[in-house]
Amino acid sequence: MLDFRLNSFLTLCQVLNYTKTAEILHITQPAVSQHIRYLEEYYGVKLFLYKGKNLRLTDAGKKLYSFATAMKTSSDKLKTTLKLAEEESSPLKFGTTLTIGEYTMTYVLRKLLSDFPQLSISMEVGNTELLLHKLKEGEIDFALLEGHFDKSQYQAILLSLENFIGICSNNHPFNNRRVNFDEILNERLILREEGSGTRNIFEQILYEHNYTMEAFKQVVEIGNMETIKSLVKENLGISFMYEAAVKEELNEGSLVRIDLEDFQIKREFNFVFLKDSLHAQEYLKWFKYFDSKLK
Repeated sequence: MLDFRLNSFLTLCQVLNYTKTAEILHITQPAVSQHIRYLEEYYGVKLFLYKGKNLRLTDAGKKLYSFATAMKTSSDKLKTTLKLAEEESSPLKFGTTLTIGEYTMTYVLRKLLSDFPQLSISMEVGNTELLLHKLKEGEIDFALLEGHFDKSQYQAILLSLENFIGICSNNHPFNNRRVNFDEILNERLILREEGSGTRNIFEQILYEHNYTMEAFKQVVEIGNMETIKSLVKENLGISFMYEAAVKEELNEGSLVRIDLEDFQIKREFNFVFLKDSLHAQEYLKWFKYFDSKLK
C-alpha cells in the first residue's frame, strides 16, 4: 500500500495545482501542503518550485516521481497477485502498438495459450501514448512498442529492428520508378492518428528532411491500419508504415513499395516496463519468452 503522502505527491505531479489535488483526494489544501512539506523534509530536497504562477517539479521531484510511480504500480500488482495466490498464476496484462498487435502477435498468442493453458491473458492494442499512460497507471505490466518515446523514463529492451517504408497502389504512377522526396508532397497522405508510433516516426523523418505534415497536398488521418491499406489499394493516396504490416499485400502485388531516394529507414520494436519495478525479473522472463517467439 502506497504511503498516503506519496499518493498526494503523485496526484500533485499530475495536476500541478494544490487546490485541484485536494479536490481529487477529498482532503483539505493545507493537508496536501503538509504532505509535501513532510516529504521534502524527509528527503532533504525541494520537490516543487514556482516559475511565475506555474508550479513545476524540481529535478529531485522528477526522480521521486519515477520511483513513486513504480512503487504504486508494484503495490497494485502485488495486491492482485495476493488475491490470486491460490490460483496457478496471476493474470498477464500487457499492451502492444497496432502494427505489433495485429501483424506479429498471432503466433506468440498461440504459443502462450498452448504453453500456459491456465494463464489469464489480457492484451490491449493502442497507440504508444495511450500504452505508456496505462503503464504508469499500472493498468498493464509491460508494453511492446513501436515509435519514439523517452527511454530515460522506462526500462526498454530492443526486440527487433523493422523496415519502415512508403506504399502505394500497383496502379499508382510511383510504381516501378525512383521517386524523390519532393514528389510525394503532391500526394494525398493517409496516415495514423497523432500519438501512434507510425505517425511519430514519419513526422520525425519529415523533420529530418526539413518538412512538416503541412507540406503535403492533403493529409487524411485514420485510426485503423486495414482501412488505410484498403484506401491505398484503391489508389486514393499513399501511406507510410512498417513493412511487417503489409508483407502479405506486397507479396501478392496489390500494394507496392515506393522506391524513394535516400529512404532506408529502420526503427525499433521495444519491450518496455517501468523503471525500478519490483517485478523487473518477472518482466525480463517474459521478454525472453516473447523475444524467442518473435524470431
